[in-house]
Amino acid sequence: LLLGSTWLPLAEGSPKSPFRTFPVTDWSLTHLVVHNKTGEVYVGAVNRIYKLSNNLTLLRTHVTGPVEDNEKCYPPPSVQSCPHGLVTTNNVNKLLLVDYSGNRLIACGSASQGICQFLRLDDLFKLGEPHHRKEHYLSSVNESGTMSGVIIEVLNGQNKLFIGTPIDGKSEYFPTLSSRKLMANEENAEMFGFVYQDEFVSSQLKIPSDTLSKFPTFDIYYIYSFSSEQFVYYLTLQLDTQLTSPDSTGEQFFTSKIVRLCVDDPKFYSYVEFPIGCVQDGIEYRLIQDAYLTKPGKALAKYLGISEQEDILFTIFSQGQKNRVKPPKESVLCLFTLKKIKDKIKERIQSCYRGEGKLSLPWLLNKELGC
Repeated sequence: LLLGSTWLPLAEGSPKSPFRTFPVTDWSLTHLVVHNKTGEVYVGAVNRIYKLSNNLTLLRTHVTGPVEDNEKCYPPPSVQSCPHGLVTTNNVNKLLLVDYSGNRLIACGSASQGICQFLRLDDLFKLGEPHHRKEHYLSSVNESGTMSGVIIEVLNGQNKLFIGTPIDGKSEYFPTLSSRKLMANEENAEMFGFVYQDEFVSSQLKIPSDTLSKFPTFDIYYIYSFSSEQFVYYLTLQLDTQLTSPDSTGEQFFTSKIVRLCVDDPKFYSYVEFPIGCVQDGIEYRLIQDAYLTKPGKALAKYLGISEQEDILFTIFSQGQKNRVKPPKESVLCLFTLKKIKDKIKERIQSCYRGEGKLSLPWLLNKELGC
C-alpha cells in the first residue's frame, strides 16, 4: 500500500534578496544542521566539520581526516594493532547532530568503523572520541545520506540516541537500528552502550544472517529521521525481498518504508514499518531521496485545510523501484500530514489485533511479529 500524498502547484517568483552562499571547493558537503536558538550553521563534509554564522560566514573549521585506516580493522589501529595494511583514507561525515543539553555536536564519520567525535558548539574543540568498546563503532559504510539519528532528551533521566544505519553485510558487528545511552561525560565507558541489554534482549534490531544468506546485498538505508510526541520515525530505503530474486545476477527492486518506534520501548517491541510512496498520473515514485518535517505556513495550511500547528512531512521520491545508487532524474515533491501517517499505522495495528493478518516484515523472511 502507498500512503496518499498531496501535490502542490508551484508559484512563480523570485527571491526578495540574493541567496547567501558558502563556497567550498576542497571537500564534498554531506550534512547540515542549524542551531534552533542562535541560527548558527554546522556543516559536515569529507574530512571537515564547519561552523558558520547565521549569514553563512565561516567561523570555525575542524579537521577529521584523511586518516590512516583499513576497513578490515576491528577495532581501529589506535586501540589494537591491525594485520591489514593501512592506507590514507577520507573520513566521510555520516551523522551530524546538535546535543543541546550537552552544548556539543555529535559528528560521526566513516573511518575506524564509524566512530564519533564530540565537538564543543562554541569553537568545535574536540571533547572526546569514544573508541575502546564495540558499541563505539556505529557504521562502517562510507556512503553519506544513508545513516540517521535522533536525540531524545529525558527530563531528570538518561538521554538517548536512536541510530539507524546500513550494515554492509556485517550483522555480527552492527545493528541496523539501536537505542544508545548518551552520557554527559564524553569519556564515560557507558557512552553509546545499549539503553537496555540482558542475556536475550537488547535495544537493537539486527538484520538476520539467514536474510543475508538469501539476499547478500540486502541492507536498510536511513534517509531521514525525526521524533514526535512519544515516537521516533525513520524514512528508509531497502531492498524489496518480495520482488527481487535471490539470484544475485537478477534485477534488484527497492521500496521505501516509514518506521516507527516508541521512545520508551527499550526492547523494540513497538517496532512497525509501513510502505510509503507517491503516485501521479498512474506512475509510481517509490525511491525516497530526502525528507523534512515542519509546520505549514498560513497559505499552505489554508490550502490543505489544516491547522498551522500540524506537522507536515515533505518528501522527495524518484520514479520506480530500481537504481538506488543512481535513481532516475524524474522525481516528485510530495507531502504527508503526520496525522495521516499515524492514522494509517494505527489502522494497520488495529487490523492485526482483529486477526486480519500479522505485522510480518518481509526482510525478516516473513517471520511473524506480535501485534
